[in-house]
Amino acid sequence: LKQEHVLVFPRQKTWDPYKLLGVDHDASEEEINSARNFLLQQYAGYEENEEAIEGAYDKIMMKSYSHRKKSKINLKRKLIKQVEESPSWVKSLLGHFEVPSMDVVSKRFALFGFIAGWSIATSAETGPTFQLALALVSCIYFLNDKMKNLARASATGLGLFAGGWIVGSLVVPVIPAFVFPRTWCLELLTSLVAYVFLFLGCTLVK
Repeated sequence: LKQEHVLVFPRQKTWDPYKLLGVDHDASEEEINSARNFLLQQYAGYEENEEAIEGAYDKIMMKSYSHRKKSKINLKRKLIKQVEESPSWVKSLLGHFEVPSMDVVSKRFALFGFIAGWSIATSAETGPTFQLALALVSCIYFLNDKMKNLARASATGLGLFAGGWIVGSLVVPVIPAFVFPRTWCLELLTSLVAYVFLFLGCTLVK
C-alpha cells in the first residue's frame, strides 16, 4: 500500500505564536480562529503539527484574555480613584447607590419588562393603572428587602414613581408622534418612563 504523505508544519518551532499562525499582532479573534482552522486542516495527520498550532492559538487567547482582564481592573481602579478624589457631596450621593449582581439585574429587568409589555399589549383596551400599581409595589418590595424599613422604602418608591411620571410628562410630548405606534397614548408612554425609574431605583438604590 502506498503511504500517504503528511506535510510537516514548517513554522512549528517558531517561538512567536502570531508568526507561527501567520497573523499580525493586531489580528482579530475571527482572523486568529480562521488561521488556526486553516492550518489544522492543511497540516492534519501529524501530532507535532497540531500541538504547535494549538499551542500557539492557546497562547494568543490567554494573552488576549489577560489583556482584557487587566483593562477591566485598570478601569475599575480608575473609577475608584475618581470617586475617592471626588468632593464629599459626590461621595455622599454615590453612597446611596450600589451595583448589584447580573442575576439580580436580569431578574428585575425581566419583571419590569414584562409589566411594560403587558401595558403595551393592553393599551388599546384599558389604561396601565393596574400595571403601574404592580410596578410600584414591586419596587417598594425590593427596596424594603434592602432597607429593612417599609416606611423609607415606600417613600423612596413613591418618589421614584413621581419623578418618573413627571419626567415622562415633560419629555414624551416633545418626541415626534411618528416615532411611536398610533395606539400608544401619552399615558402609556409616561408609564413606560415611570417603569424605567422604578426599575433603576429598586435595582441601584441601597
